[in-house]
Amino acid sequence: MTKPGAAARVQQAREGQTFAGASRFVRYANFVKLPHTVFALPFALVGVTLATYHAAVTPAIVGWVVLAFTAARFAAMGFNRIADRHIDARNPRTAMREIPSGTLSVGEAWGAVIVAVLLFAFASSQLNALCLALSPVAMVWVFFYSFTKRFTRWSHLVLGLGLGIAPVGGYLAVTGQWSQPWWMLVALAAAVMTWTGGFDILYALQDIEFDQSHGLHSVPSKLGVHRALIVSRMLHVGTVLLLGAAGYAAGGGWLYAVGVTVTAGLLMFEHSLIHPQDVSKVDAAFFKVNSVISSAFFAFVLVERLLR
Repeated sequence: MTKPGAAARVQQAREGQTFAGASRFVRYANFVKLPHTVFALPFALVGVTLATYHAAVTPAIVGWVVLAFTAARFAAMGFNRIADRHIDARNPRTAMREIPSGTLSVGEAWGAVIVAVLLFAFASSQLNALCLALSPVAMVWVFFYSFTKRFTRWSHLVLGLGLGIAPVGGYLAVTGQWSQPWWMLVALAAAVMTWTGGFDILYALQDIEFDQSHGLHSVPSKLGVHRALIVSRMLHVGTVLLLGAAGYAAGGGWLYAVGVTVTAGLLMFEHSLIHPQDVSKVDAAFFKVNSVISSAFFAFVLVERLLR
């Protein structure tokens, strides 16, 4: 017998950045929003690329970095879906997600998360002792994010720092030690944090009314659309400045500078899509523009390295 409300949920449109189909692969890919990997993976590879100015890199290292990042992101997103399953079931925008809709059980979700955590730990162990030692810290932080919307409006920045770990991890995977000057990696991580926090605020515009009615915290639900947009813009100004600072510390050249300029232009375009009276283009601004930002910036950093 069909559960009450199931028929209505089936008729809802699929959430953005998900795949059609009912195969096990599709279910797990949608469970962790696999297309969103394109956000931070390029920045992990930016960290790898900048590290090659100080240490040699091998294809094996790159492979382990990609596996470690993918596994960590899978674990983080899967845990978030488990922690938020009751909230997602009440939100019309997310009611068709895998656990609320019944296409994945909580047990299956936990199994996938545990496998991902083990893969992350194994990949970290194949890189160096420092990466292995720091891997539990990274995992605890990304798990912690899932609870922050329950008590702070700044959960966006907690998420941002979780993604900001990516370039730091990529750099440490190659060098096995912190950057010189020390603040280069801090600036790079902070750039990713403010970038992510800024676009996550835009994404949260979709759920203002739901968050307010269910006691959930976010910048939009607490400050309103207009002031939330201002905060997002300020964070993205910080992103550009911090990327520039990281490039200066790393000895970046003119192509790095072009990459920062292109990033600034894309962020301006992203914000031009959204207005206080019209947030209908949030999904395009959130996914399409930001996936181009991370990929384009990495491309400039990589090409500059190949030309040196």
